[in-house]
Amino acid sequence: MISGKPTYLSALIASILASSAAVAQEKHTSLSVTPSQMVQGGTGLIQTPTSRMRPEGDLAISYTDNDQYRFWSVSMQLYPWMEATARYTDVRTRLYSQEESFSGDQTLKDKGLDVKFRLWEESFYLPEISLGFRDFGGTGFFESEHVSASKAWGPLDFHLGVGWGYMGRADDITNPFCKIKDSYCSRPLGYSGNGGKVDYDQFFKGPMAFFGGVEYQSPWEPLRFKLEFEGNDYSQDRAGRLEQDTRWNVGAVYRYKGFDFSLNYQRGNTVGFGVTYNFNMDTFSQVKIDEPPKSLFNTKPAKTVNDVNRAKLSRQLATDGAFYIHDANINDDKVTVYGSQRAYRDIVEATERVGRLLASEMPDTVKEYRIVETQNGLPMTTTQIDADAFKSVARYEGLERSVEQTFERVTPSDADMAGYDPKGVTGFGYSTDFFWTQSFGGPEDFYLYQGGLIFGGAYSFNQNFGLYGSVSATLLENYDKFNYTLDQADSSLPRVRTYVREYVTRSKVLLSNLYGRWIDKVADDWYAQAYGGYLETMFGGVGGEVMYRPVDSNWSFGVDLNYVQQRSYENDWDFFDYKVLTGFASAYYRPEFLPDTRLTVSAGQFLAKDKGVNIDFAKRFDSGIVVGAYAAFTDASAEEYGEGSFTKGFYISVPLDLFVLKPAKGRGRFPWVPISRDGGQMLNRPSILSDITAPRSPFYR
Repeated sequence: MISGKPTYLSALIASILASSAAVAQEKHTSLSVTPSQMVQGGTGLIQTPTSRMRPEGDLAISYTDNDQYRFWSVSMQLYPWMEATARYTDVRTRLYSQEESFSGDQTLKDKGLDVKFRLWEESFYLPEISLGFRDFGGTGFFESEHVSASKAWGPLDFHLGVGWGYMGRADDITNPFCKIKDSYCSRPLGYSGNGGKVDYDQFFKGPMAFFGGVEYQSPWEPLRFKLEFEGNDYSQDRAGRLEQDTRWNVGAVYRYKGFDFSLNYQRGNTVGFGVTYNFNMDTFSQVKIDEPPKSLFNTKPAKTVNDVNRAKLSRQLATDGAFYIHDANINDDKVTVYGSQRAYRDIVEATERVGRLLASEMPDTVKEYRIVETQNGLPMTTTQIDADAFKSVARYEGLERSVEQTFERVTPSDADMAGYDPKGVTGFGYSTDFFWTQSFGGPEDFYLYQGGLIFGGAYSFNQNFGLYGSVSATLLENYDKFNYTLDQADSSLPRVRTYVREYVTRSKVLLSNLYGRWIDKVADDWYAQAYGGYLETMFGGVGGEVMYRPVDSNWSFGVDLNYVQQRSYENDWDFFDYKVLTGFASAYYRPEFLPDTRLTVSAGQFLAKDKGVNIDFAKRFDSGIVVGAYAAFTDASAEEYGEGSFTKGFYISVPLDLFVLKPAKGRGRFPWVPISRDGGQMLNRPSILSDITAPRSPFYR
């Protein structure tokens, strides 16, 4: 019916179009609508994704709710052209298990992973185009592939896309791939193996549907509106068949500081809401209360090297440069200091601070400063500084050079090694650290956790040999909710990890490790170590490793070999009968085409005697936060492995420096392992050369 009187909706649309036209000439390609999260996580409207990407490093943690589902999601912008999302779905209409003693009345939990890639960046005339895959690594109940396009026009951001799978069930259009091959005309149901596998053979199959909509940035900056047309008909949903009165959804997002509060109306009959916390891992920082680097103005260096106050210099290096020296050689034209950097993560800042302190004390006859950084008393790198050039830059005498141009990092020379007579690297040492383990979506409770302190102790006989041990003390946990300890799932693989509940519930205090270790530099760029004892919570034995790691190289290689026996979970000292030879050849690569990224590929035999490869991907942001993922592919079949089909996990490594007011080293690692089974499991070695030799080409900084 057509009426002569304008409705409120038509008046609103007219107002929007008028304001859009007024700014269209200035904002054809300038996105004035901040991308926000959709219900299932990831940049989008309400139920459908858009092609939009957020700034690199953006992290969005979301919770959304409606009648049938709750969604918990974490979405990360790993690169300007790639977004990844991990999600847990709480299906309110289904129970986790029909066995009440196993999971009680807990509802079903489903895991999912999404990824989206930008294929084309928006230009003046052309839209941004992206390709995405939803729920490709889970059970596949929400599995979809989609191609979407987005174009900004003033305060409006328009979106149009096509989807397959879950997003294509409305069956609007004929799948073009179906005309090429009959197998693309229908989409297989279910998932292969025991879930968790990527079912490539299902991609782009079955019916297709259009989806799209518009997001409007209102004149009031915190408020945005969304209008969406979706491609799903909800006929085969995980929660059962859902009534859909319309394919149109509407919603609004209100931003308060770092939080987005959303409200929506879906399918013409369902109200939903959610909250998202946003922050950027790339730009995240902490204000520091710290003294500036030593000024070289109005300083009075010693007239000769014999006049240098060595005790004063040592104190200044420790207090102002966080560089604790073990030895020093001072000659008429060259000074070499050996020690460890304990606070400053940035190489340039650490070098400049130490260089300024040396320049303020050393006579002008000294033309070269050599800073030998050690790890556990063992020399790792030498930073050789041109003294005259450094002092010129430090005094701001010219703009042609920077501090980085005055020094070079090299491997310690024979002279550096021959002149090294360390002090303070023998005797007792101790440390205190924290640990946090967690699991999501378990049968007893959605979130299970255990946290506490790790007390470490060591005795070093010299820079090469020492004894080490640590004890963990649980302070916080809810593992008392475990309804069972031994994993009852059938598996033909040895139980190398699925006794984990027995280990972690036996006692509040556990002996984590107790071992001896020898380590040394055996040739230029080559390091070796050997160790033996209680190596981790579940295994003890002997092992060794060699590693080739040039200074500041994008490549390094290592080989480790270990003969271990399974520790008893009944006490800290005994062993079970199970023994295994395990080890890997590993390659570490930092590709230039993926900035601040490290790939680690390790091939060999795992703890359950399955053979294969473990791949670890890590992305570092400017703040020092590292996001990583790993997966192990072995000759154990999905049926042998069990639920999840293969080992995989994710982690975030966060520098301590981001939470304290003084510069500091140290990190906290927060893992997420969807399913932990026995296949593809590596020994958790307490001493790893890639960590020990990290100063030679630091990634975690």
